[in-house]
Amino acid sequence: MKQNRKTYWKGVEQLANDPAVVKNANREFPELPSTDDEEGANTRRDFLKMMGFGIAAASLAACEAPVRKAIPYVNKPVDVDPGIPNYYASTYASGGDYCSIVVKTREGRPIKIEGNSLSAISQGATSTQAEASVLSLYDNERLRGPKIGETLSDWDAIDNEVVKKLEMVALQGGKIAVVSNTILSPATLQIIEDFKAKYPTTEHITYDTASAFGILKANEGSFGKAMIPSLDFSKADVIVSIGADFLGDWMSHVEFTKQYSKTRKLGDGKKSMSRHFQFETNLSLTGSNADYRTPIKPSQEGLVVAGLYNLIAAKAGAPAVSANIKDIPHLEKAANDLWNAKGKSLVVSGSNDPAVQVVVNGINHLLENYGQTIDISTPVYYRQGDDQGMHRFIDEVKGGRIGAVIFYNCNPVYNHPRGKELAAALEKVSLKISTSDREDETASKVDYITPDHHYLESWNDASPQKDHYSLTQPTISPLFKTRQVQESLLKWAGKDSDYFTYLKDYWKANMYPYASGAMDFPYFWDKSLQDGVFVVKAAVETAETEDLATPFAGDLNKAAAVIGRNYKANQEGLELALYQKLGIGDGTQANNPWLQELPDPISKATWDNYLTVSQRLANELGITSIEGKTNMARLTVGQNSYELPVLVQPGQAPGTVGLAVGYGRTHAGIVANGRGVDAYPLVTMLNGTISYNVTAGVKVERLEKRYQVAQTQTHQTHMGRQTVIQEATLAEYKKDPHAGRYRPHISNWQEESGETSPGSLSLWKGHKYDNHHWGLAIDLNSCTGCSACV
Repeated sequence: MKQNRKTYWKGVEQLANDPAVVKNANREFPELPSTDDEEGANTRRDFLKMMGFGIAAASLAACEAPVRKAIPYVNKPVDVDPGIPNYYASTYASGGDYCSIVVKTREGRPIKIEGNSLSAISQGATSTQAEASVLSLYDNERLRGPKIGETLSDWDAIDNEVVKKLEMVALQGGKIAVVSNTILSPATLQIIEDFKAKYPTTEHITYDTASAFGILKANEGSFGKAMIPSLDFSKADVIVSIGADFLGDWMSHVEFTKQYSKTRKLGDGKKSMSRHFQFETNLSLTGSNADYRTPIKPSQEGLVVAGLYNLIAAKAGAPAVSANIKDIPHLEKAANDLWNAKGKSLVVSGSNDPAVQVVVNGINHLLENYGQTIDISTPVYYRQGDDQGMHRFIDEVKGGRIGAVIFYNCNPVYNHPRGKELAAALEKVSLKISTSDREDETASKVDYITPDHHYLESWNDASPQKDHYSLTQPTISPLFKTRQVQESLLKWAGKDSDYFTYLKDYWKANMYPYASGAMDFPYFWDKSLQDGVFVVKAAVETAETEDLATPFAGDLNKAAAVIGRNYKANQEGLELALYQKLGIGDGTQANNPWLQELPDPISKATWDNYLTVSQRLANELGITSIEGKTNMARLTVGQNSYELPVLVQPGQAPGTVGLAVGYGRTHAGIVANGRGVDAYPLVTMLNGTISYNVTAGVKVERLEKRYQVAQTQTHQTHMGRQTVIQEATLAEYKKDPHAGRYRPHISNWQEESGETSPGSLSLWKGHKYDNHHWGLAIDLNSCTGCSACV
């Protein structure tokens, strides 16, 4: 058997023989404080208590009335058995991120979230954000009730004042704006339309922190519809991604992870895998799973796409586009493999530049991927934000042309690149309302805060994809005196209806007609609620029988000209690539300590955002590590300057640095406030769309200050178990399914003769396992490292 002779290291600290790593090299765990020490005796439960997360309010909300005495039930509720959990199908939807979920409850309190296996989209999977959202329910930073200014109020007083002011604004012809992130709920969107009918000057403005407006615009020019098509990575034999972290934070990453993992599984009947090429700046979760990964600068992104198009076009006999690009490693091989897998390939880009996305559409068109791995007839609704509409709204606020604004569960003062401008101009708006669950950066600037329920306390629905629907149901009574946004809008629009009744009526009118079989509506409703999902099968079957190949009408020459102006092959100077961490995301749940201490799947760092740099740049800047502490640095981008820790990240593209958004909160809570730096002011505009790339004016200066970023990667040792890492190539596996495996043999102490496999022996001689006993196996080919299981 061929033995693996490679040398592996857990981090640059071990590679450089950092004294802190050497000191603990032979310890399974690093030195811990003495248990006699007050600080060392703290438990995880103490930590959560300190952070303001408790179950006092939840204990009351789980019952109809406050519990005064611990006594047995006289008339026990039918669905409550102490110690036995109940499960409820529901939906996690936040800013366009979507999961169909199952909520585990005990005695009326949600304690765990799992994926709903009945969902054709999330397919039983969840995300780190969805898993941790159950803890956000118990966050004591949530508002206890509505507020007028700085004073707690009641809902009747709020409703009276808001209705009078809305009517006044409408009577004077003033503009009313409802600002939100992507809303997946069709019933909620209908309520907003009802609100518009009451106040005709109302406009609904949508923006997303991770915008896909460039894709919407590109598809409008390419296919005549501003939409985002469905993607199916499970049908792709060859995948090429240019800056799209589709396993991490891009679009429907939960869905894509399930699809992608199917192409990487091996077994007795399957000995082939998809081939994955990744071109990117920061080392992402997707890049770490790629077969071929090429670091590129943000300024090269458009040229890589144009260069790939020309290589494909040469094979297809199509005209090339102008592209001034030097040799990019793996690009020609990617083109050859794509062409050989025509109709079973997929090219995606994380760029929000419409010009880049038009060329990506052109590549997929030449590869005949439409109707195969890309489905235009079934668009998705994960990102509906209008970058230009949001910029127009901020200009109107600054110009005094907005009479009233309702910020529906969004925080643009913090997470929009023009947030500071908006904050300064809001005083010109006569009526300002926020529905945030806390007094966040935007809510602290408004006149009325009408806090929404947590989604685990709410009724709602969602449509993440055409003809696919799911329901949200409350799993606990409201902990505080909050109220669903939908109920507030209904009251302000003069509708005498609660949202639960409205939601049922909406489903009866819009979904029930598509129910299969002869069933009455109560049965249909209960079945949909139990399953958590509903699919309009007739429409799906019709779409499957249609010719899905849509004519491509994109102007490639115009797009290439834009790319030629905005992207440079040999641009000098540092460039910055902003990104969202898998745990913290856009910062909405930054006050959740589970997410703060979740190790990043790439850097294994917790609790901070930091400047990622390559080892080469660290050497040039003189950045070193002493006892685990590295130099801090001053990052300057235009008029913005930050002091933050540096983390050497292998895989970082030369001449670039990376920084995560979602940190630097000031009005989120004790966990998030002051944690890291706010990178949203660094987000730029490119061709009228939001861009996370900064290609000019970036400077980094080493500081003498030092800081230790908490990392789990180098905090333990393998204790000499060098066979932890076992690997083989696909070709070797095809010849021998045991290739790369370390198969030790030990002395057979039971018979005192010869050697045998450890698996054939037991510490319990003669013991029979009559019942189930636990075992765990992880397929490391299909595991992407998404961290949801953590």
